Amino acid sequence: MTTIGFIGSGNIGSTVARLAVAAGYDVVLSNSRGPETLADLVESLGSRARAATAPEAAAAGDLVVLTIPLGKVDQIPAAPLAGKVVIDTCNYYPDSRGAREADGRIPALEDGRLTTSGFVQQHLADSKIVKAFNNISAKHLRAMHRPAGAADRNTLTIAGDSADAKRQVAAFIQAIGFDVFDTGSLADSWRFQRDQAAYAGAYAMDGDFERPRPLNRDQLQTLLDMADPNLH
Repeated sequence: MTTIGFIGSGNIGSTVARLAVAAGYDVVLSNSRGPETLADLVESLGSRARAATAPEAAAAGDLVVLTIPLGKVDQIPAAPLAGKVVIDTCNYYPDSRGAREADGRIPALEDGRLTTSGFVQQHLADSKIVKAFNNISAKHLRAMHRPAGAADRNTLTIAGDSADAKRQVAAFIQAIGFDVFDTGSLADSWRFQRDQAAYAGAYAMDGDFERPRPLNRDQLQTLLDMADPNLH
């Protein structure tokens, strides 16, 4: 069975880990504060979960979920992730927003030279980056997973430059309860970055996050077509 490594175990990371364990995957969790701080989460996940350092989680994962503030990506050692498929969930918040830590201004993102995942790929040059889980809230991830074929099964977007990496990530996402829409390359992934029409609020009925709504491929395509390059 595939092992999923996690670099970052906050709201998105812990939710994806919980879904992964429920689907029969082993998970190796890490954060910036040390494995001992993850004891409660590991205990709640059961025998398929363990805590480790970030390099250990990277080494252990057949797939690795990177879910940290984008401004800290350059602090992640690239060597343990060389050759790995890395699921990038990161979003760019140059200024603080609520409890979210500010990433600071990143010139290549400010002027649109790179997408957020392109920025991650630049740092992790020897990894295969696939953008996923960035445009849905942890609340909706927890609430909206469904068995294959369910009428209200939700669809998540992915993007990446490696067809094989996208195939692996799509298989994982399908296994944990979602359909998958491959939207293209990392260069195109700006269409579901922060503040675009296909961002997190798209999965909320009339903007109410307490009322999740599943989206299908056609609905997502409509939202992707509405993307504003001036927000890129």
